[in-house]
Amino acid sequence: METRGKDFPVADYPQYRRDRDPSDRGDTGQAPLTASEDRQWATLAHFGGILGFVPSLLIYLVFKDRGPFTAQESKEALNFTLPPTVGAILLNFLGFVPFVGSVFSVLATLIWLAITVYSVIAGIQVNRGQPYRYPYNLRLIA
Repeated sequence: METRGKDFPVADYPQYRRDRDPSDRGDTGQAPLTASEDRQWATLAHFGGILGFVPSLLIYLVFKDRGPFTAQESKEALNFTLPPTVGAILLNFLGFVPFVGSVFSVLATLIWLAITVYSVIAGIQVNRGQPYRYPYNLRLIA
C-alpha cells in the first residue's frame, strides 16, 4: 500500500490517490441537519437580526437545503431584517446632512432597536422549537 509521509495510507484518503480522475471531486451534497442542529441554525438566523440581514442571508444560503426548519425560519428572519436594515443604512447616510442629520440618526437607532427586540423575541421562540412569524414583515423572498 502506498503511503504518504509517515502514517498516511493513501488508500484511506482517495483525494490523494494518483490514479484518480482530477475532475471527480466527490459528493458535493451536504448531510442533512439533525433536529437540534436545525433548531440551532434557525435560532441563530433570528438572533443574527441584531447585526442586520447578513447573518440570516448567509444561514439561508448555506443551510436552506439541509434543514426545513432552518430554511423556513432563516427566510422569515431575512424577510424581516432586509428592508429595515437598508432603511437604517440610508438614514445613517442622511445623518450627515447639516441641521437635520441628528433626526435621521435617531430614526436609524430606533429602527435598529426595533429589529433587535423583535429578533430576540423570535430567537427565543424558535429556540423552543416553535416557528415564529413577525407581525410586520414584507415577505419579499418567497
